[in-house]
Amino acid sequence: MSDVRLRHLARINPLTPAFDRLADNDELTFVPMEAVWPDSRLDLTRRRTKSAVATGYTRFQDGDVLVPKITPTFEASRSVLIQGLLGGVGAGTTELHVVRPGPDIDPQFLLYTVNTHTFLRLGASEMYGVAGQQRVPDSFLRDLRVRLPSLPEQRCIADFLNAETAHIDRLAAAQRRLAAKLREREALAVEHHLSQASSHQVRLKNVLLAPPSYGANESAEHDRRDWPRYIRTTDIAEDGSLRESTFASLPPEAARKYMMDDGDLLFVRSGATVGKSFVYEARFGPAAHAGYLIRARVDSSLMHSRLIWYFCQTRNYWQQVSEGTLQATIQNVNAEKYGNLLIPMISRDRQVPTLTALDRIVTKSRTLRRDAGRMLDLLAERRQALITAAVTGQFDVSTASGRNVTDGVPTT
Repeated sequence: MSDVRLRHLARINPLTPAFDRLADNDELTFVPMEAVWPDSRLDLTRRRTKSAVATGYTRFQDGDVLVPKITPTFEASRSVLIQGLLGGVGAGTTELHVVRPGPDIDPQFLLYTVNTHTFLRLGASEMYGVAGQQRVPDSFLRDLRVRLPSLPEQRCIADFLNAETAHIDRLAAAQRRLAAKLREREALAVEHHLSQASSHQVRLKNVLLAPPSYGANESAEHDRRDWPRYIRTTDIAEDGSLRESTFASLPPEAARKYMMDDGDLLFVRSGATVGKSFVYEARFGPAAHAGYLIRARVDSSLMHSRLIWYFCQTRNYWQQVSEGTLQATIQNVNAEKYGNLLIPMISRDRQVPTLTALDRIVTKSRTLRRDAGRMLDLLAERRQALITAAVTGQFDVSTASGRNVTDGVPTT
C-alpha cells in the first residue's frame, strides 16, 4: 500500500487529440454544468458541432473523470466518469477539470477517490477567487496524495461501491420523484386557484409603478451587516426566501440607486436559473439587487405582489418564459419580455382570500417536500461516508462484499 500523487497516476486537463481529428461539421456530445450529475441524472443527450465548441470549452473523451471546479458544484460531489460520448469525444463547460486515468489506477476507483469527504474538504480549502465564484486549482489535483491499493483491490473496492451506491441512488431517485410529484401537484393547485379567482389577464407592466429595471453591476462583495444587502441570483432560495449562507453587501453609495421596496418582485434574467422569481419584503432589511436580476415594482393598489409570485410557479408562467428566452450562449429574458408577461388579474375583494388559500396549500406541500429533501440529505451523507470509508481503507471491503483477494486476484 502506498500514497502516490495523482499526477503520477493520471493526466490533469490533458490535450484531447480525438477532438482535433474531427471535421468542423462533425457532431459531438456537449455537456454544460447542469448536465453533470453522479448518477442516472448525467445528461449526455446534447449535441454540438466541433466548430461550435472549438474555442472556449473543455474537451474530454470516454474514460475521463470530470471534476467540477467551481463552488458550490464542487462541494456537491458531482464528479463523473464519462462514458458513452458520441464518437467517444465531448466538450463542455470550462468549469470542469479533466482527469484522465493512467494504467496504474482503475477509472472507477479514481472516480470514488474524488468523491470522498477527504477530497472535497481538502479541495474546498484550496479554492481561490471571490465569494460565490471560487474555484479549485488544477495544482490541487496534481498534488493530491492518493491511497493506492493494488489494481485487483481497487477493482474490488469499486465493484463493492458500485453495488452499494446503486442501491442508495435508487432510494434517492424515488425521493426525487416524490418531490417532483409534490411540486407538480402544488403548481396545479396554484394554477387552479388563480384561474378560478381571476377575471381576465393583463400584461405585468400594466400593474407596475415603473418599467422593469436592471440592478447593480458590482463585482466587489462585502460582509458588512451595517450596509445594504446585495441580493444576487445565488441568494434566492427555491421556497422564496433568502439564503443567509451567501450573504453579501454593497457600500451605501453604490446601493442607493438599486434599493428595494417592500413587495418588489425580482426575476432572474439569464443563466441556468432564468425565470426564477422572488418577492422582497421589508423584514429582510435594506437591500439592493444585482445586475442579473430584474426588478418589477408592483402597484399594491392594483395587485398583491405575492399573487404574482405564486403565478410564477405555474406552467403558464414557465411556458411564457421559455417562449421569451433569447437563444444565445447563455439563456436570457430581458426586462421588456418580463414586462409583457400575461398574468391573471384578480379583483381586490378576492385577492386576500385567494392568497390565504394559496399560502395554506403551499405550506403543506413544502413541508412534505422538505421531508423528502431531508431524506435525500441523509442518503447523500450515507453515500459519501461509505465511499470515504471504502476508499481510505477504514473497513475490509472484500469481507463486506463477500469476496476475498488472494494473490492479487479477487475470488468468491
